[in-house]
Amino acid sequence: QVQLVESGGGLVQAGGSLTLSCKRTGVAVRINTMAWYRQAPGKQRELVATISSVGSTNYADSVKGRFTISGGSPGNTLYLQMNSLKPEDTADYYCKASGGYEYWGQGTQVTVSS
Repeated sequence: QVQLVESGGGLVQAGGSLTLSCKRTGVAVRINTMAWYRQAPGKQRELVATISSVGSTNYADSVKGRFTISGGSPGNTLYLQMNSLKPEDTADYYCKASGGYEYWGQGTQVTVSS
């Protein structure tokens, strides 16, 4: 079993920055990709960024140039550095680990005030 615990959310003004963390614990399993998702109130969960086991990254168009995903290798925490935050970035943010199974964290709330 893999456990993911996110932290780092909070309230920030537009234009500010936050860094989210996702700590992975539990049994050692093969994880191919780790990702950050977000879900705004009344909206579907959407993919924010992914990082593969070899370090390749991808981003949603809405966050390109503002967010950076890093870490996530075995034993290392996954991060999401978020800069130039906008009110539309307000959401619950979740990390996911994908291998033979998918594992999700419980989420951390990010609120960006205008």
